[in-house]
Amino acid sequence: MANSSVVVNDTTLRDGEQTAGVAFTAEERIAIARALAAAGVPEMEIGIPVMGAEERESILAIATLGLPSQLMVWGRMCEPDLTAAASCGVHIVNLSIPVSDIQIRHKLGRDRDWVLDSISRYVGLGLDLGMDVCVGGEDASRADIDFLLRVVETAERAGARRFRFADTLGLLDPFTTFKRINQLREATDLELEMHAHNDLGLATANTLAAVLAGATHINTTVNGLGERAGNAALEESVTAMHHLYHVETGIDSRHFPEISRLVAIASGRPVPANKSIVGDAVFSHESGIHVDGLIKNPLNYQGVNPEDVGRTHTLVLGKHSGSHAVMQAYAGIGIVLTEFEAKAMLARIRQHAVATKRTPDSADLERFYLEAMPRATAQS
Repeated sequence: MANSSVVVNDTTLRDGEQTAGVAFTAEERIAIARALAAAGVPEMEIGIPVMGAEERESILAIATLGLPSQLMVWGRMCEPDLTAAASCGVHIVNLSIPVSDIQIRHKLGRDRDWVLDSISRYVGLGLDLGMDVCVGGEDASRADIDFLLRVVETAERAGARRFRFADTLGLLDPFTTFKRINQLREATDLELEMHAHNDLGLATANTLAAVLAGATHINTTVNGLGERAGNAALEESVTAMHHLYHVETGIDSRHFPEISRLVAIASGRPVPANKSIVGDAVFSHESGIHVDGLIKNPLNYQGVNPEDVGRTHTLVLGKHSGSHAVMQAYAGIGIVLTEFEAKAMLARIRQHAVATKRTPDSADLERFYLEAMPRATAQS
């Protein structure tokens, strides 16, 4: 059963930056961290210390800001990564280790016992260095469930605070996700964190399934950035939890448009117009039936109040518009149309939309009116 609240651990500054071709400057990283904290994001994964001195300096710069968010860094479950993490002044270290047989054998050349021994050893070392430890189960979605339960038991016995269930290749569906997380939830008192990738377009759905199954934490990225097809999007996951399940996150979703723009610019990855929650077009309406319904009562065609996510409805004129939308658009530029005039304008607007593939602006509307009204008056 879903918890009444879920902690969002945003990994834009770690896994988001692992998007092929994306590299944030130190100033951009600080700006993104500040924006996330201002929105109330309670945890952030902010880098990989073992990458080098420049990465550690960037992490330290964020750590010294005094943000209200808990800060995490990522590392492999080995001594160099743990030592590097300990120098960064963060609260939590995620120590990642493969837990699927294919990766244990063919990536590491090891066996299951080596994985369990490593967890026992390095979790303790992390605690001795003054950090809380999250054990990151890389490729957990392809792990044998009985072995995964042993991994979680070993992590808990060693003193870990959390286990991260990583769907590293984005191969899960929500039904399997629910089953796996539920099995872990019944077996452990550890915090459980869902890390979903979007290779099949299911990252947000899998994240929500994990929440319903009892996950206490989720990983997200702004705009769904991340390796390959990306991670579960912050704006999608939080909005869905708020509206579908009334799960508290402490995040003010009205900040999403600002954060989305900031990350889009810093990453060089424009947000598609139809991207849910933050895309330019997602609260735009053209269809005559929809616009008429919205004018009468927004609830007719409003699943999410745009004001809740820092947006507003926009009525767009195009091929599928109706006369009511035309009258409203013209009223906005100070021209009051009769029903007959609106129908005449609608035909011209539809021609424009087909020919130019764009909605008319106010100058276009005024020009259409000046061109068409003499003919319309003569015909009447």
